Parts: sequence; structure tokens; C-alpha cells
Amino acid sequence: MPYSQFTIERVKQDFQLNTVEGVRFSPSKIETIQPSPRLQAILEDLPWAIAVDTEKSRSEVIINPMLLEVRRILNQQISVFSGEEFNVDASVGLNGVCDFLISRSPEQLTVEAPAIIIVEAKKSDLKSGLGQCIAEMVAAQKL
Repeated sequence: MPYSQFTIERVKQDFQLNTVEGVRFSPSKIETIQPSPRLQAILEDLPWAIAVDTEKSRSEVIINPMLLEVRRILNQQISVFSGEEFNVDASVGLNGVCDFLISRSPEQLTVEAPAIIIVEAKKSDLKSGLGQCIAEMVAAQKL
């Protein structure tokens, strides 16, 4: 079963998870980083990506350039994957394609642990994508 088939209810049941609403993640100190001129130039197309409003336009103009900027900042010591198969445990449905993956390894041939998953918001309904997001986070944790 691909990640996109998970609902919030299903992922909570299958992996014995509880959700907690109303709590905000707030890291104590995050250093501000100025975007490079290269990224700033790319993001000038942001109004187009918002107007077109497709997952593909958001991927190409917003998300991927930002992830590659992070990779440059970290001296290519991480790997960035887009639309990558992430088959961790098909027996429990943790398989399929992830929007984006970041791996702590600079290896670009395969995804290695630890990994971070990035799931794009769904066009019309944020809630519908939460099951997929949670399932992919479970897979990253199991990896």
C-alpha cells in the first residue's frame, strides 16, 4: 500500500500512535540564514508557482531549490532526493514514492539512514495529506 493511501485514522491504528493537537514545535534557538542570491533569483518565480498551484510547480520553484540551497550550505554532506522510492516495510504498507527525502549521507545513489521526509501539502485539503505524512515519518524512523 503506498504512503498516499494512509489516512490519519489508519496510520494511528496501524502503528499505535496518538496525536496531540494544539502543541507547537518551537526549537529554542534557530540561527537565521540569508538565502543566496541564486536562491533569491529562483524564488522570484514564486508568484507564478502560487498562481499555477500544482504540486509540480511547487516542487520545481519552491521546495527543490530550497533543499538544494541547504545542501550547498552543508557543503554537499547531505543528499537530496525527489520522487524517490522509499520502500521500508511493504508488509505494513510503508512503501511507495516520497515527495522529497534528505539523507545525512552525501551518497546520492541510495537513501541511507538517518533520513528526513518532506511531504508537500495537498492542493485542496491539508488534512487529507496528514496520514501520508505520518506514515512516511514512521518509515523514516524505522529506517
